[in-house]
Amino acid sequence: MIEGRDGTSAEEFATSSEKMNFNGATNKVVLERYLKLQQPKDKVQCMYVWIDGSGEHLRAKSRTVDFVPKTPKELPIWNFDGSSTGQADGCNSDVYLYPVALYRDPFRLGDNKLVLCETYKYNKKPTETNHRMACNELMERVKDQKPWFGIEQEYTLLDQDQHPFGWPKNGFPGPQGPYYCGVGANRVYGRDIVEAHYRTCLYSGVNISGTNAEVMPAQWEFQVGPCEGIEMGDDLWMARFLIHRVAEEFGVVVSMDPKPMQGDWNGAGAHTNFSTLKMREENGLTEIEKAIDKLSRHHIRHIKAYDPNEGKDNERRLTGLHETSSIHDFSAGVANRGCSIRIPRGCAEERKGYLEDRRPSSNCDPYQVTGVMVKTCCLDE
Repeated sequence: MIEGRDGTSAEEFATSSEKMNFNGATNKVVLERYLKLQQPKDKVQCMYVWIDGSGEHLRAKSRTVDFVPKTPKELPIWNFDGSSTGQADGCNSDVYLYPVALYRDPFRLGDNKLVLCETYKYNKKPTETNHRMACNELMERVKDQKPWFGIEQEYTLLDQDQHPFGWPKNGFPGPQGPYYCGVGANRVYGRDIVEAHYRTCLYSGVNISGTNAEVMPAQWEFQVGPCEGIEMGDDLWMARFLIHRVAEEFGVVVSMDPKPMQGDWNGAGAHTNFSTLKMREENGLTEIEKAIDKLSRHHIRHIKAYDPNEGKDNERRLTGLHETSSIHDFSAGVANRGCSIRIPRGCAEERKGYLEDRRPSSNCDPYQVTGVMVKTCCLDE
């Protein structure tokens, strides 16, 4: 009898697969048969993952190495066809992949790895969507201030026809209200995907700290952090790769669009929590207020950095409605989710902690977000 790696019988797998009637569905029993084949001890599969020319989507491909990598620097620099990812011309198409972060592979298991990479042009200069290099340089300059970040990544589950997952095909679900942190088949859709993603993050080494159902049905959130410095961007991008990869197995699409449904429905953001060592120490509220004052003087610069289209995506979301501030105005307040910057009530009462920047869009590049935050708050630039 064929069994899955978790002991599931072939019959149970087949029953599950029969229900998976989405476009391109395959029978997972067949895959399990091959994944059970013994992998040679001197062969390790490494999946290289990178940000493509859109600045918001991910690509990946695999190679075999004959050792178990312990650090990303041990792995070879690779390349890909940049003309097919919006990162090079066809006449000069090779783009380089530089490994920068290493994670355990929750799909292939064993010693196999996921490898987050930076992208570089033929002349060894970073591609236009490689914001990690500049962010890392900024983080090195402020490492004595110990900047911590936590990002609340909101996203929406869609059917392959781009309709929200679980919504009526010829109508709408009931108004918002019962869905946030909801429980029950009539209130949340796609929890299997969320739970699978949570576990893959924990296994891989991503510093995921929680999940919850969001205000709009079929919308969810996961939180990554606290992470110090460049690890914030690394872990969030890998967590995004994992949610896309997990949803792929369920035949479901993950959208990071900041306003997937027009009308009286919440958009999706990437609320960013930020603190320095001084903010976390006694009477750190004074430092938080100083940072807010600095942020107020660079509102436009931050808006441009908070989505891959310099504010055009966020413009649909930051309307002043649905728990957002207006994209045109800067505001701050305690426990106010309609402000640009929120100071959590607990932090205000303890007079130390962190601030939450509620402006970043769900499809933001965390390297740009965290980079501009330290540039404004820590370097006064």
